[in-house]
Amino acid sequence: MDEDIEIINTNTRSEKIKNFFIDNKKILLSIIVIIILSLLIFFGYSEFKKNQKIKLSNLYNSIIIEYDDTKKIKSAENLIEIINKKDPTYSLLSLYFIIDNNLISDKNQINTLFDILIKETSLDKEIKNLVIYKKGLFNADEINENELLSILNPLIKSESIWKSHALYLLAEFFYSKNEKQKSKDFFNQILNLKNSNPDILKEAQKRLNRDLSD
Repeated sequence: MDEDIEIINTNTRSEKIKNFFIDNKKILLSIIVIIILSLLIFFGYSEFKKNQKIKLSNLYNSIIIEYDDTKKIKSAENLIEIINKKDPTYSLLSLYFIIDNNLISDKNQINTLFDILIKETSLDKEIKNLVIYKKGLFNADEINENELLSILNPLIKSESIWKSHALYLLAEFFYSKNEKQKSKDFFNQILNLKNSNPDILKEAQKRLNRDLSD
């Protein structure tokens, strides 16, 4: 008797499952199609990004290998094109190459390219902080106190590994302007910073002892 009941229950469950699939055939089919399409889109996009990375790499390397002084304008145009792709690797390298080789003389244009990297490109946090520091360094000789502070402010307010570099840049900036108290304040901040770069810390201490001692 128990065996008969178990057989009936098993058949009933099987029939319910069968009816569930029949009744919900369209919904289940739609779910399967959505899953398959999602996987295709995901892997297709990943492959697309991979191919784009390879193209940027090839373009960047060809520019660097073929570069000479007769190709400055064309090289700058191609490197700007790479920067505008907002790639975390090759956009960064492209801007550095432009600056190192003086391909663009317009500082406003260079600052616009810096801002594409800082504000629009998905960079690792500390890489972005490094770019902010380099922007400050690039402009330090030609801007005023407020402008330099505005550029470096994200580092000054952070715990970044580049904070001591930013403080040192500001300290030297004020020292060059003969604003010795401001300079001393920033050098002292480096000494009081827990994660100051050892070389920066050493140079700050030297400057304080040699040129800013009371």
